[in-house]
Amino acid sequence: MKKIYIYTDGACSGNQHETNVGGYGAVLQYGEHKKEVYGGEKNTTNNKMELLAVIESLKLVKDTEVSIEIYSDSAYVVECFKKKWYLNWEKNGWKTSKKTPVENQELWQSLIALVRSFSEVEFFKVKGHLDISKTSELNKWYNKFCSQKNISMEDYKYLTEMNHLADELANKGMDNNR
Repeated sequence: MKKIYIYTDGACSGNQHETNVGGYGAVLQYGEHKKEVYGGEKNTTNNKMELLAVIESLKLVKDTEVSIEIYSDSAYVVECFKKKWYLNWEKNGWKTSKKTPVENQELWQSLIALVRSFSEVEFFKVKGHLDISKTSELNKWYNKFCSQKNISMEDYKYLTEMNHLADELANKGMDNNR
């Protein structure tokens, strides 16, 4: 089965302020082919940008019979799918366990529909902003990541570099909206 790797990041400058600006970025990779995407908006949140990074990436994938691996530094996004929070949200009329409305409901609904349209989508949490030149930090986060998926250190360094690139693209998205 074909496999597409997607590395995403969202960012927000001035989060929690009325005049903030957010951006999202992603790198899609299929074999040797890469596509970079980014965008942004004003008056948003970091969580919305994290969601949009994945949504906008998945919209670009036309073949629904592919296997997709998504790497994100957003626990908000990754944990939702790993722990299947969305199933309870749907069952409970889009209310959290505390009976409050789920934040970003429309974005979640869009993302969930996209994920369900593909044969296989897996989410993996990566450490954001990791300095791979610091060996002890790299080893710590590599070992932690291997509890999700056993990969080589070389592959871990690569996905960390792709996360850095997604972060750069998110910043570009913010810059275009200042």
